[in-house]
Amino acid sequence: MKTLKRSIILFIFSLMVLNNAYADLPHYLDFKFVLNESDAGSKAQKFLKKKYQDGVKKLNAKEKAIQDEEKKIIQQKKLISEDEYKKKILGLRKKVSDLQKERSKILEEVAKQRTFAKNELLKNLNPVLKEYMVEKKIRMVLDKKELILADEALDITKEVMALFNKKIKSINFK
Repeated sequence: MKTLKRSIILFIFSLMVLNNAYADLPHYLDFKFVLNESDAGSKAQKFLKKKYQDGVKKLNAKEKAIQDEEKKIIQQKKLISEDEYKKKILGLRKKVSDLQKERSKILEEVAKQRTFAKNELLKNLNPVLKEYMVEKKIRMVLDKKELILADEALDITKEVMALFNKKIKSINFK
């Protein structure tokens, strides 16, 4: 009877130790995957991609118009006076400069919105991750890109992403 009691106590104790040992192992999460493939992340990427493509399309149309104007000016070179030609060339250079500024502005705006989206997603992911860690008694979570090799059983990406998708459907851009 004493050996049975000791065996049961030893068994329970070993289960507790194993459970705590599992909780002490650092788990990992693929933040890039969650940010890119989550519902909110993929919607943000589609929005930013569309905004970028619309801007590029608009710039390409302006660039084509400037190229056409340049051809027209070159054809008129011998027909117009030297001063008139220089005025048109200066006007054309100003348009090219404005186009380059507009291109930079669009790229900068998309980059700012991408940074904003990433920060919003991370800000919303942190409470979800913290809640998951408390629930599963996990003490440490590492980013997958910082690992060289790890057991796939310690990967919590899919579970956290499922919780994140339930909580956050999309983000609002400024």
